[in-house]
Amino acid sequence: MSAEQSPKIVIVDESPVRAAILEEGLRDAGFTQVVHISEMQSLLARIYAVDPDIILIDLENPSRDVLEAMFQVSRAVKRPIAMFVDQSDSASIQASVEAGVSAYIVDGLKKERIKPILDLCVSRFNAFAKLQEELERTKSQLEDRKVIERAKGILMKVKGLTEDEAYVLLRSTAMREKKKIGEIAQSIITASEMLK
Repeated sequence: MSAEQSPKIVIVDESPVRAAILEEGLRDAGFTQVVHISEMQSLLARIYAVDPDIILIDLENPSRDVLEAMFQVSRAVKRPIAMFVDQSDSASIQASVEAGVSAYIVDGLKKERIKPILDLCVSRFNAFAKLQEELERTKSQLEDRKVIERAKGILMKVKGLTEDEAYVLLRSTAMREKKKIGEIAQSIITASEMLK
């Protein structure tokens, strides 16, 4: 793994000793670009400044407040996040999953485990991101269909067209204007609302 290919990894840990163990494990696994953030003040700004590919958060006994702060980070920063904690409860695990933490490891800070954990973290993050993308695309297609149906209804009523003729008119207008059918349909709906 060359330096250019090595992902940039941020370790968020207030303990220099634990951070050093993580850092050593990462370097042994071939990760060369590692940045340690020990100061929790304005954490989000610090993470944005580094712009890492992967974030490792190491917390000894996280309080609710600290966990909530980390979950805010994971919601804001669309990156794979592995969170190491010494002890946990099911509510914290549930909250971390909902916040988008890709891997939540309890009592797992052993340097030889870091590489497989990172691989898992990244693949889970990518799988989740893909699902999110598909969901957004499906929602968008559904919205487009609804808009097209409404526009067809308006054209049928106003111009006395059949459903097929209304669709052909929408499609040909979209092709002529080099726009999507959904955009043309939305324009018809907007114009119709204005003319009421």
